[in-house]
Amino acid sequence: MPDGRVPEPGGWNRLVIKVDDLASLVEELKATGTTFRNEIISGVGGLQVLVEDPSGNPIELNQPAENRP
Repeated sequence: MPDGRVPEPGGWNRLVIKVDDLASLVEELKATGTTFRNEIISGVGGLQVLVEDPSGNPIELNQPAENRP
C-alpha cells in the first residue's frame, strides 16, 4: 500500500456492504445490468456475492448469518 502496509488475507481488496435480503437485491441488480463476479456463496458467516462498480472495482454484498431466512 502507499503507506507501506502490506495487505493480509481477508482484507483490503474490496468494499463490503451489509444487506438484509441478498437474494432480492441480486435480482434487482441483475435487472439493471450489474456485472457479477460470482453467484451467491453460502458460508458460516452468511451469504455473499461480488459485483463490480463501473470502474471494475469489487464490491461484496453480504447478508450476515443472523439475517438468513
